[in-house]
Amino acid sequence: MTDEKKQAQQAAAEGNSNLPLPQRLLFWAQRAWRPAATVLAVLLALWLTGHVVNGPHGLQAWRQKRTQDLQLRKDIQELNDENARLRQRIEHLKSDPQAIEHEAREKLHYAKPGEVIYTLPPPAPPVAK
Repeated sequence: MTDEKKQAQQAAAEGNSNLPLPQRLLFWAQRAWRPAATVLAVLLALWLTGHVVNGPHGLQAWRQKRTQDLQLRKDIQELNDENARLRQRIEHLKSDPQAIEHEAREKLHYAKPGEVIYTLPPPAPPVAK
């Protein structure tokens, strides 16, 4: 049966030049629609792939958002750790008289009666040669 189809197609192709233009176009469309549809499907798939990779919500944008998310999570964890450390220091300053005295002497330059406080200037920055 396939030989008969091939012979019919060959006979039609040979006699195709004698047919009127509309029938020749119809014959050509019947033969060419599958390759054209295949090319169209491949082009559509390539465009879709490019859009998925490079589009506004594509893989590159996803990677950037993921990196940003990881950085923000790290920043949040660091801030939480710092908050916990500062809360602990506050509790320590509230309850320990020696810590309060130390802070008053260091930060506020308080002195006990009869003590003299010497404040030294900060060291000079190194000179670049």
